[in-house]
Amino acid sequence: MNYDNRDDMIQLTPLWQGERFPNGRPKVADDILRRMARITLEEAWGTLWNHGYTFQFEGDLKIIHPNRVMVGRAVTSVMVPKRPDLHDTLLHYGHGQENRNGFFNQWVIDTLQEDDVVVVDLFDKVHQGTYVGGNLSTAIAAKTKRGGAVIWGGIRDTQQIVGIEGINMYYRGSDPTAIADVTMVGLNTPCRIGKAICLPGDVVLGTPSGVLFIPPHLAELTVVQAEKSQVRDIFGFIRLREDIYTTAQIDSPWTVSIWNDFIGWLGSTEEASDFRQLTWDVELEEAGKAELQGGSGQVRL
Repeated sequence: MNYDNRDDMIQLTPLWQGERFPNGRPKVADDILRRMARITLEEAWGTLWNHGYTFQFEGDLKIIHPNRVMVGRAVTSVMVPKRPDLHDTLLHYGHGQENRNGFFNQWVIDTLQEDDVVVVDLFDKVHQGTYVGGNLSTAIAAKTKRGGAVIWGGIRDTQQIVGIEGINMYYRGSDPTAIADVTMVGLNTPCRIGKAICLPGDVVLGTPSGVLFIPPHLAELTVVQAEKSQVRDIFGFIRLREDIYTTAQIDSPWTVSIWNDFIGWLGSTEEASDFRQLTWDVELEEAGKAELQGGSGQVRL
């Protein structure tokens, strides 16, 4: 077996047709990551659920910075309990054949790039299952800038980690012991975090409620649908405060006249400036068809 294998990653992510890192990991665009940081968990989750991705969220985690959103591209690692023959074989292979240094967890962190998030299945081990402490968390911050880690296991040096700027950490528990008696059997392979599955290159959305793993081929669609929901809400709140429409009109599928009002507002108000890249041709076409067919002139997104 090889760690961080390019052919394996390309084989496992055939629906991704965009840019890749040299090792084959999908590279979702920086702009999508930036926009992803502004959407809510439920907005992103809804798109995945509706496309059949029903095991992408895990909420049973502790959080270093509960009110800080974390977004980045997944670098995955799978650890298992130590079996001496397997452990020695893989450790010697990594050192001798792949020129890696230190222990398994250090190998992963050495590969990180800007906007990456370490995602580790440590089989829920906390005592002697502390994947990072102060030093490795500092290295994660230096390499990823805005990333962090999701660890189905433990961390140590929690008081130090809290003070590290720019990253967040999701984990199962903390313990003063160092990591021991574990072996890495996968680097950038499919990875299980509680009830969720993560692949290398997934967009990791960490929120106060938990973590969502978004397949790269659905990342842009997820952002666009979430932004459309957000900007419609902004418009609706404004028009309700102005007493122009009733709650029934805003909550129901919009009429053609409301859609026209919305499009005009979108192009003229500063509050909507971050959403002007969105297009509404489909929604307007469907509203027009409904009106021509003698319906209410409404369309539901």
